[in-house]
Amino acid sequence: MNQNHLHLFLAVAEEGSVSRGAARLFISQPAVSKQIGEFEASLGRKLFERHPKGMRLTDAGKLLLGYARRLAALEREAESALAELEGLERGSLTLGASLTIGAYLMPELLAEYHRRYPQITLTLEIANTDTIQHMVREGQLEIGLTEGFAEEAGLEAVVFAEDELVAVAPPGHPLRQETPITAETLCRQPLILREPGSGTREVFERAISAQGLSVTPLMSLGSTEAIKRAVAAGVGLAVVSRLAITLELETHRLAVLPLADLPLNRSLHRLERRGACRSRALSAFLELLV
Repeated sequence: MNQNHLHLFLAVAEEGSVSRGAARLFISQPAVSKQIGEFEASLGRKLFERHPKGMRLTDAGKLLLGYARRLAALEREAESALAELEGLERGSLTLGASLTIGAYLMPELLAEYHRRYPQITLTLEIANTDTIQHMVREGQLEIGLTEGFAEEAGLEAVVFAEDELVAVAPPGHPLRQETPITAETLCRQPLILREPGSGTREVFERAISAQGLSVTPLMSLGSTEAIKRAVAAGVGLAVVSRLAITLELETHRLAVLPLADLPLNRSLHRLERRGACRSRALSAFLELLV
């Protein structure tokens, strides 16, 4: 299997079109089209379905994509290993973080890392826990930091910190006069939760399920910032990380509702692909994380 063909295939598959794949690789579109055709001919099967709006993967293409990504990750590991001979004077580090960690913990960490190692190129992918786990497993990220973790073959998880989830309301909400409130009382309120797949939502739903409770959220939003704004506007209550509301508590835009019977502590996890070669750039980042 031609390695160059695999590079071309991966670029077109991830970009969704020959033109964008060619632009990503700085190659002409006709050259990419020709080599993709040659690749399909050598394999004896179609990898793409051609559509007016782009290229869609066939079943064979979807299968090959996972292998292509892992091979690309191995190449990056090899390049990083060779670059280590020159120390941390150059190189790159590709990180992933779930939304709360990415928004409220990573900025200071990355600023300090850049101050110490200004020649290292940093890339941070922010997505929900499920997506970050998948990207680490596929070799697209060197490390992932997530609020939740579903046990998966091929991944190693280590707890690096603890976090607390809290119920929040507008400062003038009537329940502030009744605190602490029960889990049952909270579940009867209109609640704004993060989207399914979020570590925050997973922890909350697991905790209320243990008490025989469940909720149908008024809204599911993919942004903690959007949730905080909706709560401040009086749309409903929410459960968010205490890390995310420091400024809102200081400016009295939000208030915490103490819970009488619902502990919402959670571990923050560091995820790595089992057996992956850890670069010196990554090791230097882990020293900051401790």
